[in-house]
Amino acid sequence: MTDLFFYIFATLSLGAAFGVVFSRNPVNAAMYLILTFLGMASLFVTLEAYFLAVIQVLVYAGAVVVLFLFIIMLLDVKDETQHRVKPLTWVASVIGFALLIVGIVSISSSDNIKATASTLPDAAGASLKNFGYELFTTYQLPMQVTGFLLLIAMIGVIVLSKKVKTD
Repeated sequence: MTDLFFYIFATLSLGAAFGVVFSRNPVNAAMYLILTFLGMASLFVTLEAYFLAVIQVLVYAGAVVVLFLFIIMLLDVKDETQHRVKPLTWVASVIGFALLIVGIVSISSSDNIKATASTLPDAAGASLKNFGYELFTTYQLPMQVTGFLLLIAMIGVIVLSKKVKTD
């Protein structure tokens, strides 16, 4: 039964992700992104990773997509006319997709991921307390850099959205 739910939520996530990529309206793309994040949270629930599911909903589906929507509204994105895609873009897309498929196949056929959960050692992030400790000691610098990058992005959006007054 769990496998059935996993396949349903995986299909939902992939369908919504295609909706994000192929949507012409940025607001609709952000709504598809919320649906993608909710599908991913459902996948985490089926894998019994409840903490990751809650964080997925709160941080990504809640805060990040709302920030994206504010950016879209501040920039006042209008529908653009249809433009022709260059052949170089198609070639680069096909090469990127082929590299992605080769990477997925090589990782999935690797012997490193064949271990079961019972044979894996007790990881440092196994419990919530250890996860928080690692996050704010070992990974303190990446957390601060991420926060700083988000602050720079927010300031950049505000600067870009300001209208220049011509007198």
